[in-house]
Amino acid sequence: MSDGDKNGGDKPEDAAALPEVWPEAERAESLARGAALKWASGVFCRPEHLERLGQYRKRESQRTSSIQSRLKSVVQSYLEGVGWGLEQLREAREELKEVSRALGKAGVESSRNAEGVKALEMMREVSVNHCQLLAAVSNLPRLYSVQSMVSETERLVESRRLLEAHARLMELECWQDDILWQLHGAGAPGTAGTALSVQDEELVRNYFSGVGKLVEALGKELWAVVGSGLALARQNPTPFVSAVRIVEREEALDQAMLEERGGAGGHSRPLPSGRPRCWRERFFQVLEEAVSARFRSVSYLHTRGPGLAGHLSALQHGIMGDLDTVRHLLDHCVPPHYNLTRAYLRACHRCLQSHLGQVSGWELESGEIFAVLNWVLHIYNSSDMMGHPDLMVEMESEELGPLISQECLEQLQNKYVHSVRKSVSEWMHKALEVELTDWQRDQEPDTDHEGFYLTSLPTIITQMLEENARVALMVSESLRDQTIQMGLYEMENLLNRFREALVEFGKEHRRDQSTNQNKFYLHYLLASISNCIILKTSTESLQQQLSSRSASRFSRTPPGPLAALDRAVRRACRLVMDQLLLELQPFLQGLLSRSWLAQGDVTVTLKLCGVLERHFELYSRVRPPCRQRLQEECQWLTVVEYVRVLMQKRLVCRNAEERRQLAQRMALDAQHLRDLFQGLVEVEGSVSEVNPMALLPVLADFIRLKDPSMLTLEVSGLVAKYPDISDEHVSVLLDVRGDVSRDVRGTVLDLLEQSTPPLPAGYRPIFSDILVPTPSMPFCLPTAKCA
Repeated sequence: MSDGDKNGGDKPEDAAALPEVWPEAERAESLARGAALKWASGVFCRPEHLERLGQYRKRESQRTSSIQSRLKSVVQSYLEGVGWGLEQLREAREELKEVSRALGKAGVESSRNAEGVKALEMMREVSVNHCQLLAAVSNLPRLYSVQSMVSETERLVESRRLLEAHARLMELECWQDDILWQLHGAGAPGTAGTALSVQDEELVRNYFSGVGKLVEALGKELWAVVGSGLALARQNPTPFVSAVRIVEREEALDQAMLEERGGAGGHSRPLPSGRPRCWRERFFQVLEEAVSARFRSVSYLHTRGPGLAGHLSALQHGIMGDLDTVRHLLDHCVPPHYNLTRAYLRACHRCLQSHLGQVSGWELESGEIFAVLNWVLHIYNSSDMMGHPDLMVEMESEELGPLISQECLEQLQNKYVHSVRKSVSEWMHKALEVELTDWQRDQEPDTDHEGFYLTSLPTIITQMLEENARVALMVSESLRDQTIQMGLYEMENLLNRFREALVEFGKEHRRDQSTNQNKFYLHYLLASISNCIILKTSTESLQQQLSSRSASRFSRTPPGPLAALDRAVRRACRLVMDQLLLELQPFLQGLLSRSWLAQGDVTVTLKLCGVLERHFELYSRVRPPCRQRLQEECQWLTVVEYVRVLMQKRLVCRNAEERRQLAQRMALDAQHLRDLFQGLVEVEGSVSEVNPMALLPVLADFIRLKDPSMLTLEVSGLVAKYPDISDEHVSVLLDVRGDVSRDVRGTVLDLLEQSTPPLPAGYRPIFSDILVPTPSMPFCLPTAKCA
């Protein structure tokens, strides 16, 4: 502790002197002391820890010595680097002094040489003038003969001596280029010479202006020969061969000049005006223009309406004839690398693409669109055209690409479907008008070989839709699917109008019923049902032809002709049943009355059976399964109307004898009806699953029951068989019996209210169709009791 105090006594004097040199030292010193005190308080927290004080002092002394040695090493290396840098700066300063002295000497020498250069300016001007005079003297003979050469070359071009004309033209161009190059070389060294060169160049170009006109004239004749190459090949191919040789000469000149300009660096000649001419590329352009002209000459024919198919046929024969000429004649007149047949194929394909794009934009009818689609998709790629084995050697059809784009193809198909739809809609409208006219005929409908009623409507519709589908399939399955979809939409619309016509037909018949104008109303209703069955068969056949992918290609809601057919059949069957009810109504009025019970005559029942039998005979003219459906509905209607008459309470039994007679007569009527229906159904060779006739014997047994106390059990059985029977129906039956007390009635109705079983699956309600007449309220004075 004495050492610590001693050290502590020395520190304040040092701390007082430090702030004058390093102000930060005092803060660092205080931080270090704080850290040391904190460390010492942690290490020497107990007296026994002071035994290790010597060890800690020795370790800290070693650490301090190590830090001081590292600091000395760092400072030493830093001082060595500073010394080396100063040495380099001294050497650089000396070198800069030497360079400055050398630049001063060079400036002095340059000033001396500038005076000597001025003396050479006059010599340079003399040299330039000498070069110009030398060029003029050497080119004088050529210059004098330029005009005569131009005139002679013009005569050669006009007489189509193309090779000779091109040789003279090449000579003239060579003279012009040499003179321009000499002038360019003479004026290059100085500014004055350059200005002179520009003026002289303009003078030379004006003098040789006839050469440019010769190039245009020769090119015009050359491309005229190339454009008429097909005709020349069949007569005299020599001009075409000459044209090809000239094209190759020009191509070689272009290539040579480009190579010379690219390989000689800054000393190369500039390209002459109009170079490179690229006449080989122009050769193929003219060839394609010639092909396009051939197309225009063919399209001069009457291509609208029925003439479009003939136009496409003429195109086919014209193209194939030209390709034969190219392959067998022209291809031998050009170098092999021209691949003339391949180039002609590409040109024909591009021109056809443009021409058919124009044709597709016309307002075409369905027959014209079919001709275009069939030609594009089948004839063009067949072995009669581009699929010919000899042409396949030159180029695969896949290399040419599609003749029309997919978008244009879809537009054509949509236009075709729209046009066919318009025609189909008109034909269906006319067919429906004929059908409505047939309904007014004063004779039975026609029958087929099986004896079923029918009219011309289903035959017309079926043949039209199947024919359209067959024609569309000749183009593609996709178009067939679109056409069938369209036909199904139109059939759905037709059936909706057909159902509306049936409704109007029924209303008109009811209005004219008193005059009895339409004797065959029922017959034509049955014929309409048979027509719907035929149309259903046709619709299912068309739907089966649709490919599995067709549903994903159409964004509209799928057509529902089968649902429309079902609605039309239901409406026609309803009208048939309405007519049956109308004919049965006079006889139903005579049933289940007191006079009917008293007379005991079965004439009314027999007449009613006669009406039913006549209807059943007519139903046999309807195609199955609607024939069975009509038979079932006929039985159903008969039973429902019979029970409805019973529910009117025309006859209320006054004693047991009347109940026995009523039950006996009801059972007899039920037996007559059962025998009639079973006989007729057996003749038809089918057994109906619907058996409404079982209801009449059940009701007869209900009325025949002698003990009213057993009515509860009887009603339970009735509810079990017919769960749709209501308390109103049971109440009317109890009223008809006439012997049910108020207590029994209450018990029966309570039982009925408690037992309301759900309708089983497949059960067809019968009592739901039988409405109970609303009881009439008896007149009474407004007494307190009534209130």
